[in-house]
Amino acid sequence: MTTVPNGNAHLAVLIDADNADASIIEPLLAEISKFGVASVKRIYGDWTTPQLSSWKKVLLTHSIQPIQQFAYTARKNSTDSAMIIDAMDLLHTGTFDGFCIVSSDSDFTRLASRLRESGKRVVGFGEEKTPEPFVQACDQFVYTEIFRTQTVDSDESPSTTRKSELELRQDARLVNLFRSAIDAASGESGWAGLSAVGNLIVKQAPDFDPRRYGYSKLSDLAEAIGLFVLDRDGGSVRIADSRTLPKKTPVKRSARKTAARS
Repeated sequence: MTTVPNGNAHLAVLIDADNADASIIEPLLAEISKFGVASVKRIYGDWTTPQLSSWKKVLLTHSIQPIQQFAYTARKNSTDSAMIIDAMDLLHTGTFDGFCIVSSDSDFTRLASRLRESGKRVVGFGEEKTPEPFVQACDQFVYTEIFRTQTVDSDESPSTTRKSELELRQDARLVNLFRSAIDAASGESGWAGLSAVGNLIVKQAPDFDPRRYGYSKLSDLAEAIGLFVLDRDGGSVRIADSRTLPKKTPVKRSARKTAARS
């Protein structure tokens, strides 16, 4: 997964208990730690209902503060309003560098946009059913189905199988994301830093994640597509589009051997 590393960033983690699964809490918090420190962890719901019993077991273990919100009217979710109000209060403290919103509800679309307008990084976490407007309103969006393959106690089978080279090449959106990012990040030589390419891809598609295709790393996915050349020599990885790479540009044999072993 591509992120902008900032281990000291202060994050506010806000969880919609009605639209999140307690079984993925450990990998969820591990993922959030890649973006910074979860200085505040709050979860919202009506804790008098039996539907949230699974969450009650993990709140103390992970030091997540439950916020009680009664449902004032049948079939009306007042939890969303409580989360939005708290998010704006936290924003105005000036303490936080970013927000993590854990929900599959499109009602948080405007909140994500508003937080970004204030210069805050917003990372969304939700299921594949999450409406596209909410996904696009975030700087980055992570689908929580990928966490099910990391939970030992999950009864579900892994939701993501590794896609073949043919399947990846036939995914026009994926290939175009790579090519446009390489073109934007490369110099006259045709080579671009892989990390820069990854960041550009996420800017174009906030929900991009190599793990959705069955690959743990961006480099593994790029290599599996078979349309790009990777140079792993030195301290960083470079990538180039095999169509536009000048023939005179040498690719060291050692780099290819290293790629084959990875």
